[in-house]
Amino acid sequence: MKIDRPLAAVGNLFFSLCLVFLPGASTDQRPEFRMQARMISWGEASGWRPAAAPDEAGIVLYFGGREWMANGSRYRELRQLFPHAHVVGCSTGGQIHDDDVSDDEVTAVALRFDATRLKVVSEAIGGAEQSRACGEKIGARLFDDDLSGVIVLSDGLNVNGSELVAGITNVIGLSVPLTGGLAGDGADFRETLVSADDVPRSNLVAAVGFYGPRVRFGHGSAAGWDVFGPRRRITRSAGNVLYELDGEPALDLYEKYLGDEASGLPGSALLFPLQIYSPQRPDHPVVRTVLAIDRDAGSMTFAGDMQQGSVAQLMRGNFDRLAAGAGEAARLASRGKAETDGGDTVAILVSCIGRRLLMGQRVTEELQAATAELGPRTARLGFYSYGEIAPHAGSGACELHNQTMTVTVIGEASR
Repeated sequence: MKIDRPLAAVGNLFFSLCLVFLPGASTDQRPEFRMQARMISWGEASGWRPAAAPDEAGIVLYFGGREWMANGSRYRELRQLFPHAHVVGCSTGGQIHDDDVSDDEVTAVALRFDATRLKVVSEAIGGAEQSRACGEKIGARLFDDDLSGVIVLSDGLNVNGSELVAGITNVIGLSVPLTGGLAGDGADFRETLVSADDVPRSNLVAAVGFYGPRVRFGHGSAAGWDVFGPRRRITRSAGNVLYELDGEPALDLYEKYLGDEASGLPGSALLFPLQIYSPQRPDHPVVRTVLAIDRDAGSMTFAGDMQQGSVAQLMRGNFDRLAAGAGEAARLASRGKAETDGGDTVAILVSCIGRRLLMGQRVTEELQAATAELGPRTARLGFYSYGEIAPHAGSGACELHNQTMTVTVIGEASR
């Protein structure tokens, strides 16, 4: 779909030309509005609120449950409201809107930039084995000398998130912030959907590139889970499929630890993720969560790589530590907010569905912790995901995370 240049850009150009030809006028007098953010939301009874939304936005990001995304109605409505904007979104395990989590609404933010160029690309993906190649194609289509940041939204069930991230960063480099997440489907794990200037569909990866020197990206990621039990070595795996731990079927060991909860697999495994220590980077652990199981093979499919030879250890959640982790992620992400010189800022929060299932009604505590760091004037939205994408807090290298809260703050500076 061809996206026309926003009307605001034409208006700014006309105003600048008028200044040139007015006596005594100078282009230095041109007002700079920087980025503007407008939050809207949809409910089955109320439709989109507020109904009269501006159409000058350059991009609209939107998140909703699979049942609200599947027929494409929300996309078409947003396309009507914002005819000149890119419209990008995904299905979720719950939508974040300020300090609330909802399953029966769709939440969106419309962003208008003054001097930031945008580009949206998407690629179909047939399975996890295509993840790196898919990432490299996306990276190649986005790469440019003035690329300043990327947000990626991916199918959550048919991808190896680690390989997808590796493919993108191999092309755009490690210095460009890459954030986002894997689409969700609550605790059902049936189908996830992604929208990129078209109706949402499965088996799709979408990415938004932000270009120019004035856009500002802040990012943070933190977990808050506690490890327990013995460390076990991954003795047999293939990509993101785990077959054996210490020579025993991985699924058997997981079921032993889960006890009565094992009947709820793979959903119940979200409450007990694995922390993985790579032999190449033993001081650089990552968290992995289960997407699917195969009882015949005794295997478990995870959202990211399960490298053979790595060490794995079970984890469990602590409510206070999970909330504190969300606050830490927001603190890290908000460090660059002052550089936006008073313009609007928006925070994209992507948290793991496992955190929501564990925390239950107390899940708002992690959102409140994030708000305490971001401040109430920052527009806040996001979703509960099957995997979170952000630079690692220690190394700075972008990775797939599970069971974390990741926060991306976007703004625009005047210079």
